[in-house]
Amino acid sequence: MGSDKAFLRLEDETLLSRALTVARSVAAQVRIVGEPKKFGDFGRVVEDVYRDRGPLGGIHGALSTSATELNLVLAVDLPFVLPELLTYLLVRARASGALVTVARAGGGLQPLCAVYRRGFAEVAEQSLREGKNKIDSLFTKVQTCVIEEDELVRAGFTAEMFRNLNTPDELEKAKGPGSGQGS
Repeated sequence: MGSDKAFLRLEDETLLSRALTVARSVAAQVRIVGEPKKFGDFGRVVEDVYRDRGPLGGIHGALSTSATELNLVLAVDLPFVLPELLTYLLVRARASGALVTVARAGGGLQPLCAVYRRGFAEVAEQSLREGKNKIDSLFTKVQTCVIEEDELVRAGFTAEMFRNLNTPDELEKAKGPGSGQGS
């Protein structure tokens, strides 16, 4: 988008601030994956071990420093995710025992709004060492609990929650009337 998405504003709040508020409402410990110099004022920061390797690198960094078994991952560019959805994912993760609990909604898997057990760090490490940065392909290699969109709808959620903001046009649409915020 030409600027760091974390500091883009939606409803007078940065995307980072929105994500932190939602995450802190369900998790006792929240960490930001990124550069300490840039994000240190907002909370505890974890640096990528594998820099510039995309989301898998960030997930690996977070899991590698985590002391907790279940780790919720939430990207800043998913501003419509509600705390209730994160709670639902955590409940399902606890019940499933899977290494990854991820929703399939809005046209695909949602690995940046998912729950990872700490052991997934080893799987991510191996993939990153091999030069592979894709997350979704790893889900077929480990025990994964996929929550389908119809289950989410029955539980009271919408695929709209997974709408992410990747372009200036998407951000502008999210700011406009009828944007679906709070859906």
